[in-house]
Amino acid sequence: MRYYIIAGEASGDLHAANLLKEIKKIDSSAHFRCWGGDLMQQQGAELVKHYKDLAFMGFTEVLLNINTIFKNLSKCKTDILQYAPDVLILVDYPGFNLRIAEFAKKNKIKTFYYISPQVWAWKQSRVHKIKKVVDKMFVILPFEKEFYARFNYQVDFVGHPLLDAINHLEKRSFTEFCSENSLLVEKPIIALLPGSRKQEINAMLPEMLKACKHFKNYQFVIAAAPSQLPEMYNTFVNESTKVLFGKTYALLQHATAALVTSGTATLETALFEVPEVVCYKGSNISYQIAKRLIKVKYISLVNLILDKPVVQELIQDDFNEKQIAKELKEILPGMPKRELMKNDFVLLKQKLGGKGASEKTAKLMLQYLSC
Repeated sequence: MRYYIIAGEASGDLHAANLLKEIKKIDSSAHFRCWGGDLMQQQGAELVKHYKDLAFMGFTEVLLNINTIFKNLSKCKTDILQYAPDVLILVDYPGFNLRIAEFAKKNKIKTFYYISPQVWAWKQSRVHKIKKVVDKMFVILPFEKEFYARFNYQVDFVGHPLLDAINHLEKRSFTEFCSENSLLVEKPIIALLPGSRKQEINAMLPEMLKACKHFKNYQFVIAAAPSQLPEMYNTFVNESTKVLFGKTYALLQHATAALVTSGTATLETALFEVPEVVCYKGSNISYQIAKRLIKVKYISLVNLILDKPVVQELIQDDFNEKQIAKELKEILPGMPKRELMKNDFVLLKQKLGGKGASEKTAKLMLQYLSC
């Protein structure tokens, strides 16, 4: 069977790659073509375009790159028709993927959507479009099934694939990890996860690093995005700050606490049971527009899933050196808030449905394709 998969970000590449791995176990004749990244390519997919050429963040950035986005859409549509897949699998990335889904519907191409767009947060009207153009939706957050049911659209809740990715990690001691990465064994680690896009990194990392000077007994380690070049981080490195590429999960295994840019990384950090402060700062125009459109109480997945303020969210003007230092201090060892947060992280894992999301999704997809 021929599969065409589109993922526009690093997290989508990870989850799509694990899905392809499970599909291959069931469909020995599977052939994959994709827009994604290195991990999908490692699973044998023909890579048409890398996600690092697709990611634009915020309203302003999208407008500035609108011509590139339309060129990519046109190229993708042409390539899909030439490849003639049995099924199109879309992974998150809604601005691009919903346009492709609409195109696929007109061309009578079966379409599956894995990892729902966050329509529950804003643009809830998109649900009506999804119902028209997506044949099957596979959701990974427990409240999404109920959300879609309110619109009379039945979806499959498959659990969160991050649980599988984390459970399969090799366990290393703190000493081994520090030795392998030229870190100090005598100092605990605070992880900095400033995001994967250039705009995010430039907006988030300088402010995060300003707060570091208040914590002399810790070493700070930046989780570098695989889509960025080392030069991107050179100006941020000093004697108390290191940068690690391709080792985010290993870093979280050994971190005492973390500063994390809003996004999937907030959930990843929580699943490692690392107390965190969630941070977000965008261009003023993008922020003002988003503030008027977003319909949820929280920006972090942790708080949304548990429906309460478990992790502190520092947004826009609140994201400053003083506030970062204050909130980070409250989640370090010995502080009451730290233990409360870690207890909530255990509950979070339970609510996410257990392991096996990729396998479950692959089996359901093949089952629907055989009908």
